[in-house]
This record gives sequence, structure tokens and C-alpha cells, in this order.
Amino acid sequence: MSIDLDRIRAAHERIRSFIRRTPVLTSERLNDASGASLFFKGENFQKIGAFKARGATNAVFSLDDAIAQRGVATHSSGNHGTALARAAKLRGIPAHIVMPSNSAKVKIRAVQSYGAQVVFCEPTEEARESTCAEVIKKTDATLVHSFENEDVIAGQGTAAMELLEEAADLDVLMCPVGGGGLLAGTAIAAKSMQPEIKVIAVEPANADDAAQSFRAGRRIVTEKKFTIADGLRTNVGEPNFAIIQRYVDDIVTVSEEAIVSAMRTIWETMKIIVEPSAAVPYAAILERVIDVNGRRVGIILTGGNVDLDALPWNPTR
Repeated sequence: MSIDLDRIRAAHERIRSFIRRTPVLTSERLNDASGASLFFKGENFQKIGAFKARGATNAVFSLDDAIAQRGVATHSSGNHGTALARAAKLRGIPAHIVMPSNSAKVKIRAVQSYGAQVVFCEPTEEARESTCAEVIKKTDATLVHSFENEDVIAGQGTAAMELLEEAADLDVLMCPVGGGGLLAGTAIAAKSMQPEIKVIAVEPANADDAAQSFRAGRRIVTEKKFTIADGLRTNVGEPNFAIIQRYVDDIVTVSEEAIVSAMRTIWETMKIIVEPSAAVPYAAILERVIDVNGRRVGIILTGGNVDLDALPWNPTR
């Protein structure tokens, strides 16, 4: 993949009028508790409530007019589907989103609210991919994959670029890893802007394919167990892993208990809503999986789309 800082800067220029420049937040209490200076990039305040708006918008607005008019398609049970639906609406082109039949109703409604055509499939990776392939064959739409797409990766990298412009001289930059689109873009941006920075990815111990792959030096595909961080259940993409091997310093894992605790701590202390996947990097600090003492640490809070009827600290009704 040929993605560099210039391409990330070009993506930023392309999408800047369609996205929010999200705030960088700090908390004295969380700094004192961690012994570090923490800088949180609030992508929970992004359009559609997640960083995915960046990559999808860049991909849609990178298409030439003739190709764009045929529409775009993807398979997604979450934020990427919503982000692509919104970007397509902004450009005035059709969007076809393949969603598993067991997708959260709130996410289905979000995709439909932007006028996209939703096509349901069985809740398996094979069904998602084959149904999406059928849709593309029928409509001639362009596939915009949620992480194995250069324009998506470049768009996701704009969040780290903004963070480093506002909070300079960071020692460490942390983000979660699922498919690896955000991590790949983040790592390229961070290492290009600040070569000495350490880029550390975090994933749930129950979905640790990226950590296993990183240690083995080759991509390992695993069967995922349940994790509350549903946005991180995907296996890391092949092109993404090649970038990760080149630019990322470490991948660590955290427990389910730490994810819930981190999510609750951020809600209570910072008075903001973050989804479980977004709390995963801070969980690594809570569990002391990495040493951040005395360091300046950037953390990308990836999103804030939570099912408020199913909060993890509520007793089961």
C-alpha cells in the first residue's frame, strides 16, 4: 500500500468540510491516577459518533464522477455502514449496505436514516462477503471495504494528524485495533510527523488475533470469543497488518473487566459517552499493561455509539 503523510494531508483537505475537527480532552484526575499526561482525541464527537466518518468520506469523495454515480457498497454491522451511507448522501450517490440480520436495531435505523439501501444477510463473515459481492454484481457499485482500502486508511489517519498538531511532543500514541484501518493510518501519520513516538495498539484478550500476529511476525486468523468491544471482533486485514509490522511498536491486550471499568471511569470522570471499543486503550493504562509513568500519552477515543438499554454496569432486568 502506498500511503504516506502527504496522502493523509490530502485526505484531510478533501474531507475537512464534511467532518468535525474533534476536541482534544484532558482530565487532571485521570492524569493523577495514571502518573501520565493523557490527551484524549474525542472521536465520540465526530459525525455519526465515530472516527469511521473520516475514512468513508475520503473514500467516497476520492471516486471519479463516472464511477461514483454507480454508487458504493459495503458490508458492515456498525459504524462503517453508517459512515458510508452518510458520505454517499453528501455526494448524492446510491449506497448499498449489507448488514447481518442480527445487527442492532439502532444501527440499522442509523444506516437507513441516510437513505441507504440495506440488504440483510446471515450473521457470518462468508454470508456478508457473498451477499455484498452479489449486490455489487447487480448494481455495479464500488466496494468500499471498512479497513482494507487505501483511501479509508488515509482518512482514518487524519485523526492522529489532528491530535499531533494540537498535542505536540507525545511520547506514546494509543488506539484500539480490530481490522486495523485506524491503526494503520494512525501509525503512518504518527511516525511520519514524530519518528520517535511509540505507537501502541490495544485489543481485548478475547479477540487477540492482532497481538498474536504481531508476536508471530505473520498474520494469524482466530475464532473470536465474545467481547463487549464489538467493534474489535474483526480479524486484522492483510494489507493493514503489513503496515502495522512496519510502523507499530507493540500490541497489548486487556480483560473484559478492565474494558468495562475504563468505560465507566471515562463516563464518570470526563462526563462523556464512549463505547466499549473506545475505552480499550485506557483499559491498558488501568490494568498497567504498559508503563506510562511520566509520559505524554495520546489516546484516540474512537466513538460513542452505545446501546443505552444494555449498559454493562446495569443489573440484568
